[in-house]
Amino acid sequence: MKTTDATWIWYPGDFEVWLGNIFNNRRTERGAMFPPFWKQDSHYVTVEFSKAFVLDRDDTITIHCEGQYNFSLDGKLQFPNNTYTIPAGKHQLNLKVWNQAEPPALYIKGETIHTDSTWLATYEDKLWIDENGVAHGSGIYVPASSWHFNNPDTPPSSFHLNTEEQRPVSATVPASSPSGILYDFGRETFGYLIVKNLTGTVRVYYGESREEALDREHCETLDVLSSKHSPLTTHLSSKAFRYVYIEKEAGASYDDVAMDYAYAPFDEQHSGHFHCSDELLNSIWQTAARTLELTTQEFFMDGIKRDRWTWSGDAIQSYLMNYYLHFDAECVKRTIRQLRGKDPVTAHVNTIMDYTFYWFKSILDYYEYTADAAFVREMWPRMVTLMDYCIERTNTDGLMEGQPDDWIFVDWVDFPMHKRGTLCFEQILFVEALHVMAVCAQIADDDHDGYYEMEAQRIAQKVKQLFWSDEQKAYLHAIEDGELNPQITKFPNMFAILYGLSSEEERRDIMQSVMLNPQIDPITTPYMRFYELEALCMDGLQTRVLQEMRDYWGGMLREGATSFWEKYVPTESGTQHLAMYGRPYGKSLCHAWGASPIYLLGKYYLGVRPTRPGYQEFEIRPALGDLEWMEGDVPTPHGMIHIEMDRHHVKVLATEGCGKLIIGDQTVNIEANKPVAINY
Repeated sequence: MKTTDATWIWYPGDFEVWLGNIFNNRRTERGAMFPPFWKQDSHYVTVEFSKAFVLDRDDTITIHCEGQYNFSLDGKLQFPNNTYTIPAGKHQLNLKVWNQAEPPALYIKGETIHTDSTWLATYEDKLWIDENGVAHGSGIYVPASSWHFNNPDTPPSSFHLNTEEQRPVSATVPASSPSGILYDFGRETFGYLIVKNLTGTVRVYYGESREEALDREHCETLDVLSSKHSPLTTHLSSKAFRYVYIEKEAGASYDDVAMDYAYAPFDEQHSGHFHCSDELLNSIWQTAARTLELTTQEFFMDGIKRDRWTWSGDAIQSYLMNYYLHFDAECVKRTIRQLRGKDPVTAHVNTIMDYTFYWFKSILDYYEYTADAAFVREMWPRMVTLMDYCIERTNTDGLMEGQPDDWIFVDWVDFPMHKRGTLCFEQILFVEALHVMAVCAQIADDDHDGYYEMEAQRIAQKVKQLFWSDEQKAYLHAIEDGELNPQITKFPNMFAILYGLSSEEERRDIMQSVMLNPQIDPITTPYMRFYELEALCMDGLQTRVLQEMRDYWGGMLREGATSFWEKYVPTESGTQHLAMYGRPYGKSLCHAWGASPIYLLGKYYLGVRPTRPGYQEFEIRPALGDLEWMEGDVPTPHGMIHIEMDRHHVKVLATEGCGKLIIGDQTVNIEANKPVAINY
């Protein structure tokens, strides 16, 4: 069969590991590079690619690669060339590519022979050729990876984000700092500052706030830029900012200042939307969308100023928001691969125990939204070795307990909370991770699913036995030095609801004794408010949650936010909102986990969720709360679902799959491209 389809291929995960190392090492603090503090893996420097072909006639192929390569045809090395004619018949092609700097990658194009994901790859071929040119031995071959690098002139290493030049909305000389010019770009943004036709030296101070940009001693990021020989246009390293303050040294000059806004492209026609009768909520949704777009770069990062890294706990929320905004499945896969890295496992993901468990959960979430079983099968061996690492570190009760080299995070809290010993919260995440392993084992055709499910049930029973208080109607905090710490927090209790560990009676008790109890310490980060509000929505408290959104996310807007923050404490005021980690501007004012209204409004108000993987079947249970009307779109892998609802009617149009629209006791079946409605 003749075809012209060809694409670059590489060893699975190597592109993400290589790109992730570049990505995670871009962070700077006051001009100094600031690498991540966890192990960074490298790509395999030699990779063999292999495929068998049966040709009806001769085929002339052209070979491109990133690195140096050799080519074996039917086990016989060929003289180095870029073009070969392969005679008709059955043939085995093997190419070894070596590249120390970038992931070894291969592109072959002929009439019939071409590289694609049907090729196999290995980093340890264990292959040798005898004196007759016959190949012996075997290697660990896996399907090669590919993406959209379909041109020989655009190999994987050429990948970059889109950029678009933007200009500041104002330039002023501040009365408090008259030696320079303060540029305001109007809202939080991310990209490359351009100082046009610079001669001499300038000092550049960036700020997510006006105060930060003008505080030369304490601003988090800065640059010193020189052009001593000729005027030029200078393109600096990427930064997060709204404000930029520039001071000229003696004799320096420049013509203008602009920026190249850096962004991951998305299809507006295949993007989620939300609009309703409450303009504050509309602004909240739009600002959340802006926040997620800014933190969606080569990977899903945490914050665009700090840390600019991929963190598993941040990323799992970004994935879920993404499914209701742009449905960028490729960025999800890139981030999951990059976070996991390579074997052997020597530490938890990001060194954080809870972040390891979120990594497992993110794979099952991805499958449920995409039905991409091939990705689950690709990740399965690394899921097994990571779970083996976890199980090897359990205590004598088979529970997860922090070791000296572990970070137990949970959340940033403003109240006393020990994070040592055996935390109930961590065990609940562990149970869910084991359940994920059981489900994914079936997808990967691994017969250990029964073992993982048995372990999940065993630990769930242990959690109930050790931590549940019939008197308090709550899960208690931890066991420390053999003693029960009876502190009650929302963390284990809301995850018991979210992950289905609580019975219906226990769930009702937890809602009253913990989640709705004003005596329980409040959560002050958007990170855990994501889960708190989801638990309330699952209980049907959409009206209450809308008010929580107005108070919490609306509070940030009232403080002048143009993207949502790492943390918000309503009792703080002024520059108190900018400080964190003991630094006056340490807080990230554009943090991915602040964008959770996208997910909550899409799943629990528009009410859309898949009930079979990849939206083959789905359910729509819209809920207005106290709104008069709402309308919106939810993207699916290959289409859109549109919902309109007011106090009397709901209308739905889906362009793929089949589903059910459920309002109260009314249910209507949905078919692709056939509008349905319910009057109630």
